Amino acid sequence: MSAAVQVVIEPPRFDRPEVEVRASARRKKTGSAHWSGSRIVVLIPARLRGRERRAFIDELVERVINQRPLNAGGDAMLEERCRVLSEVYVDGVRAASVRWVANQASRWASCTPATREIRVSTRLRQCPDWVIDAVLVHELAHLVEVAHSAAFYEIANRHPRQEESATFLEGYALGLGLAIEGDDVA
Repeated sequence: MSAAVQVVIEPPRFDRPEVEVRASARRKKTGSAHWSGSRIVVLIPARLRGRERRAFIDELVERVINQRPLNAGGDAMLEERCRVLSEVYVDGVRAASVRWVANQASRWASCTPATREIRVSTRLRQCPDWVIDAVLVHELAHLVEVAHSAAFYEIANRHPRQEESATFLEGYALGLGLAIEGDDVA
């Protein structure tokens, strides 16, 4: 690395790994980011300062995190997982589609019973598998019982770690500084 490159290491946070920021005077406009082992390396123009710099780094880091299927895999894997969970816990009820989305600002997942679509927040990719599974079973239950009624919870609570998952997600939301709606996972 030449003397024209400033390197700053940002420690890992609850919602992302360690980030190495390399600011170079040679870079004029563009930035890039990539995984290097368990660390994300971000390359940015040295001219960036303050909020502009922070926003630029955060956007690149978020993009790289969303591209890497951590323990949860991509959409096809998520859909297959949902199919298996449906067979085990929800009497084989099928969703038309199951996919990861980055636009869930105030919930972990959502379901549209009319179209049978399930969308899961990309924030959950870093969660343990059993948490993702509990969220998927919760959403599948909405395909049978739309409202959060006693009948709905009878189905959703077939997943043996549903309550534990809700507790985990409360702590996860707190660590991320998120305001997730209600006492519900979705």
